[in-house]
Amino acid sequence: MSEVKVDSLVFFRSHWTAWRILGLAHHRLNSWRNLYLLYSLVMNMFITLCYPFHLGMNLFRNGSLTDDILNLTTFATCTACSVKCLIYGYNIRQVMEMERLLRLLDSRVVGQKQLNIYSQVKVQLRNVLYIFIGIYMPCALFAELMFIFKEERGLMYPAWFPFDWLNSTRYYYMANLYQIGGITFQLLQNYVSDCFPAVALCLISSHVKMLYNRFEEVGEDSEKDAEKELEACITDHKNLLELFRRVEAFVSLPMLIQFTVTALNVCIGIAALVFFVTEPMAQMYLIFYSMAMPLQIFPTCYFGTDNEYWFGKLHYAAFSCNWHPQNKSFKRKMMLFVEQALKKSTAVAGGMMRIHLDTFFSTLKGAYSLFTIIIRMRK
Repeated sequence: MSEVKVDSLVFFRSHWTAWRILGLAHHRLNSWRNLYLLYSLVMNMFITLCYPFHLGMNLFRNGSLTDDILNLTTFATCTACSVKCLIYGYNIRQVMEMERLLRLLDSRVVGQKQLNIYSQVKVQLRNVLYIFIGIYMPCALFAELMFIFKEERGLMYPAWFPFDWLNSTRYYYMANLYQIGGITFQLLQNYVSDCFPAVALCLISSHVKMLYNRFEEVGEDSEKDAEKELEACITDHKNLLELFRRVEAFVSLPMLIQFTVTALNVCIGIAALVFFVTEPMAQMYLIFYSMAMPLQIFPTCYFGTDNEYWFGKLHYAAFSCNWHPQNKSFKRKMMLFVEQALKKSTAVAGGMMRIHLDTFFSTLKGAYSLFTIIIRMRK
């Protein structure tokens, strides 16, 4: 059986590819840097900033209620997507520090049990990727079908342009090319913004599990210095806490934005589906859209919960090791570690909301509460 090579950074490759395309990876380039900065400036000016703007300029000014709702939901999503992308771009150097800490933790992985844990990470993150592909594809498909089956000349998303696209074939094609290219760019932004927190938290969780296993084995091998093994595990714990805090700081504000937008868009989507929209393609789009919004935050909330659970179990691992025959110095260091491990480690979004499954369900409850307000207003 071939040995599994532990390299947590491979799970960030797709994100770095996306960040390069989005114009956010200039500090990793050694050549063509000025040209890349120009590309970054142009793309982010014309799409990251202008795409939500051209949607927002047409809010509640459309020819039908269906178009108003479609315009509102798309505007809210694209605005949140652009803001998250800019926040991540501003703090992107933090990812390089996360990678440094992951390399240190990867170098400590030994033994078949820990390699099995690492192998499980591949399966988990592959499932996360399938979730994101599964929620993006139907939404993109039905958005395109709505556009194709329109009886009159129209846009994929109701929006404003500084030219008369309705009465000019050339401007009509220009407007649609901009919308198709812009939404592709925004989908890439959305993928990396929503997927990276889940991947980072999943890696932390897996390394906590592997640290748990290393603690259990401390003192079992009489040929090794048990106290040095304990010190190495304590160092690993410090590195894990630093990695956790950096990830939390990196995703905190974007996750708060995502929780808020999810509650708002799920409410609007369901209300539109129940009360206002009658076109079949628009109904199908809103069904998948209302399902996609909560699924975007579910993997991150799941792994946030997993982090809290495994960090909370580490002090049990310390007492599972062969500590009984060890000297006083060993036991004193172990007790200090236990005191440190008893502190709760919970990722928080915006300093207010836990990145946790409880918050996932609270977001859905918030959407339902907004929906009941709409029902009462209609009565």
